Amino acid sequence: MRKLYPKLAAINIRNNRQFYLPYLLAGGLSVAMFYLVMAMQDNPGLLEIQGGMTVKATLGLGVFVVGVFAAILLFYTNSFIIKRRKKELGIYNILGMEKRHIAKVLTLEMLFTVAVTIAGGLTFGIVFNKLLAMILYRMTGLEASIPFMISGAGCRNTLMLFAAIYAAALCYNLMQIKLANPIELLHSSNVGEREPKTKILMTLIGLVTLGSGYYIALTVADITSAITFFFVAVLLVIIGTYCLFTAGSIALLKLLRKNKKYYYQAKHFTTVSGMIYRMKQNAVGLANICILSTMVLVTVSTTVCLYLGVEDALKVHYPQEISAVSYYDAMPEHPETLTAAVKEALKESGRTVTSEYGYLNMSMTAVRREDGFSVTGIGAGTDYSISDVALMEIVTKSDYEKLTGETVAPLEEDEIAVAATPFYEEQTLEFEGKTYTVKESYDYPEDEEDYLASMAGSAVYLIVPDETEFVQVHERLAQNWNQERVSLWIKYSMGCDIDGTKEEKLVADAVARNAIAEWESTTAQVDTSYHSTFTECREENRADYFSSMGGLLFLGLFLGVMFLMVTVLIIFYKQISEGYEDKVRYEIMEKVGMSNAEVRRSIRSQVLTVFFLPIVMAVVHIIMAFPMIKYIMAAFSLTNTTLFALCVVGTALVFFLIYLLVFILTSRSYYRIVGNQV
Repeated sequence: MRKLYPKLAAINIRNNRQFYLPYLLAGGLSVAMFYLVMAMQDNPGLLEIQGGMTVKATLGLGVFVVGVFAAILLFYTNSFIIKRRKKELGIYNILGMEKRHIAKVLTLEMLFTVAVTIAGGLTFGIVFNKLLAMILYRMTGLEASIPFMISGAGCRNTLMLFAAIYAAALCYNLMQIKLANPIELLHSSNVGEREPKTKILMTLIGLVTLGSGYYIALTVADITSAITFFFVAVLLVIIGTYCLFTAGSIALLKLLRKNKKYYYQAKHFTTVSGMIYRMKQNAVGLANICILSTMVLVTVSTTVCLYLGVEDALKVHYPQEISAVSYYDAMPEHPETLTAAVKEALKESGRTVTSEYGYLNMSMTAVRREDGFSVTGIGAGTDYSISDVALMEIVTKSDYEKLTGETVAPLEEDEIAVAATPFYEEQTLEFEGKTYTVKESYDYPEDEEDYLASMAGSAVYLIVPDETEFVQVHERLAQNWNQERVSLWIKYSMGCDIDGTKEEKLVADAVARNAIAEWESTTAQVDTSYHSTFTECREENRADYFSSMGGLLFLGLFLGVMFLMVTVLIIFYKQISEGYEDKVRYEIMEKVGMSNAEVRRSIRSQVLTVFFLPIVMAVVHIIMAFPMIKYIMAAFSLTNTTLFALCVVGTALVFFLIYLLVFILTSRSYYRIVGNQV
């Protein structure tokens, strides 16, 4: 008797191999993917490499996401298999097996599944760990030897996670058997064949939530709003998608059925009536496919864009090869000597300065009002929104002209010029207790507009006549400023572009830093207003950018594969499920007089509609989310909208080809089940 149960469990798995083989494959790949992310995160070499901490943190996010989706994938697959096998288990019960005996068989089947998937997945992960680590290092620009290693923490955590997932799946299976009686098990495949009801309320909820999510995505106007409301919009779109697939689709089909001129045609009659039942049976699965397809498109397109746009992001975040900012708590005496010291050091290092700038400024966060801008008291009230926040720089007329190359109209006392986005149209401007006449308004400089304006609701240069007014503005602000919140600095910003290779620029940067340190020691002795200097080099930060963006690309592609695997598995099981359900339907159609050709047209129409509806909806989601994601990308200093659009289109085309291939392959299983009816 003891040998009977293991033998029966093995026979059951073999007889249901069309269900179990994809289940075992998905489980093994999930185990391998989770172990691989854990092992790479556990790699001690990452901590010894520049940018390694960024990659390690990125992989930490991957561990969580892969674990969550592995659980969702295996639960979905397991629930499908147990649903398809209820009739078989009911027969066992009728033939004399008690529920406890069936429970033993199911337990042994699960143990076989656990042994195969975990052992196979860990073996695959251990073997290919070094190869994947090499790919990761290549993407991130990390240069280090990669020894073969087996991650103890990775193995332990993988075993714990998947043992828990399969244990929970087994409990679900046993509960299904315990709660059902043999008659229900025998007829479980016929449950739910009644016509679905029209759920008007759920349809309205779907329309409202989906519309609200789209509205938020289309109306965001800055990075802060995009990040704040992104997950709200995502949640609303997910709710709307599920509601419209489950209730809205049926409501639409029933409206078509009420249209007698449309419905009572041979090519529409069977298609509409069949689709009503299809949507009831498969609406949740289709919604899952739609959401997962959207996740694949968003994840892959954004990470590919971030990786390809590293150079653009570097130039936005570091406009010059070498830059420095000196901070003063009062008007400095000779801040331009910093530029002279840096240029002399660069010349000594053999580099040629191709462009330069240097100017005084005060930068701060302001709130845009109807009559001007306010700086002090921000946060004390609630009479402004995020869209009113502006990034402000106060500069003199001469410095603005040197910085931008534009000519500003002559300014008298109490006159200013404004360069802002959106364009400032008022004739006067009130700023911290003083009302200025706006002599001229300009558009914000194009090379800075996209990035800075997207960081807040707007960006603005306040251009004062001369240094005298500049000092008066500083003194007035200093009197009103809340010193406990932040210090008000006068800044001298300078930057230089130089020629040379990467190595030569790094050497030049080191020489420039030494020159700045010497300049600091001298300036601090003669200028009591001096505080400190902050220096940046584009080449020095390139490695960190490439490692972080390369890590994101690796994780994006990795998660894209995970989401795609879940999508393919749902599609496969959906096709098999529909095949068994449709076989009897199409036999009945032919018996009542439909020709084989008419049956073929009906089934192909329904299959194509159901199969491609999720991908069409996913593309709509991406189009609507594009403005919001564009602002989120700007948070990573990437403002190249054209590049992002091309990445989205390219990713969508590749995904559509894969989706089409999956359709062709899974349709074969469907047609084999339906048999001669098609």
